[in-house]
Amino acid sequence: MGMSVTISAADERDAEHILKLQYLCYQSEAELYGDYTIEPLTQTLDDLRAELARGHALVARLGGEVVASVRGEIDETGTARIAKLIVHPRMRRHGLGGRLLDAIEQHFAAAPAAKRYQLFTGHRSEGNLRLYRKKGYEAVATQQVGPRLTLVTLEKAA
Repeated sequence: MGMSVTISAADERDAEHILKLQYLCYQSEAELYGDYTIEPLTQTLDDLRAELARGHALVARLGGEVVASVRGEIDETGTARIAKLIVHPRMRRHGLGGRLLDAIEQHFAAAPAAKRYQLFTGHRSEGNLRLYRKKGYEAVATQQVGPRLTLVTLEKAA
């Protein structure tokens, strides 16, 4: 009998697991853009802990292992900024990223309710762009942040 993946709120005890998973997951992004200095690969544990304390994070567990995560925070304008949706490479293409995205949107739909959801990804990250578009997000802005990377900001109404 196989184990099922469970999604729950992350807490400070998950920080190290999330950081290790983040480092693993962003290797492919760094390779895609030829830049291993991207923030997810250089973020410190203290910075991650501060981010977790400031906003809301979810983890997906397979047994006791953290295999996916997402986090975000809502700002004073009612924009829920969703970030760092990561799924372990061996768990990709099974709908887990979409489940996490749905779950964090549901969290931010509660009081104080978000007016919109916003996230960003790199312009060459076709899998990410495909998922976000499938979930109703539309590109609202682009920003060139380096010679090889343009960030695409996507948004949808809450």
